[in-house]
Amino acid sequence: MTIGLIDTGCANLASVRFALERAQLDYRVIDTPAGMEGCQRFILPGVGAAGPAMQRLRAAGWDRALAADARPLLGICLGMQMLFERSAEGHVDCLGLIPGAIEKLPPPVEGVWPHMGWNALEALDQDEPLLAGIEAGEHVYFVHGFFAPPGPATMAICDYGRPVSALVRHGHVAGCQFHPERSGAAGARILANFAMSPR
Repeated sequence: MTIGLIDTGCANLASVRFALERAQLDYRVIDTPAGMEGCQRFILPGVGAAGPAMQRLRAAGWDRALAADARPLLGICLGMQMLFERSAEGHVDCLGLIPGAIEKLPPPVEGVWPHMGWNALEALDQDEPLLAGIEAGEHVYFVHGFFAPPGPATMAICDYGRPVSALVRHGHVAGCQFHPERSGAAGARILANFAMSPR
């Protein structure tokens, strides 16, 4: 089983690569859809702003390729947000693989913007395969200023002045708002679950 780690030029891949290597998961970095052949699932990481990131995805043809593919796909942080239909960050259309829109995260009464640091996961769907073996209240690491409000795709939330979608799924497409590659043992388990789960 090989994971295709999508390099769109809008993410620092090093931490994800190291996490996959620590978990002894086979992967290869692919920068165009031509590299998808031979991969059984894909990870879409992302940092920065939605507008430039989506421009890079479209320029390389990833928008069309991912829309036509049915293999498991995991978005991380901005990569998760780009799975939705649109984002308030730059008011851009995104990949449209998950229904809904990304909104700006209001600053909490106590806390800072953007949301940066460790926060507890609360599972909403106990059957979500990515959460297998994850204890209630397990902490994971977030860095983001925009968010997906809870909706039908939300599998787990965290509380940052309001409920925030922490993990989402729509069919074969899933996403983590947090960084599993920076989330210690819990994050490593989630990446392993993604590699081994049937969807």
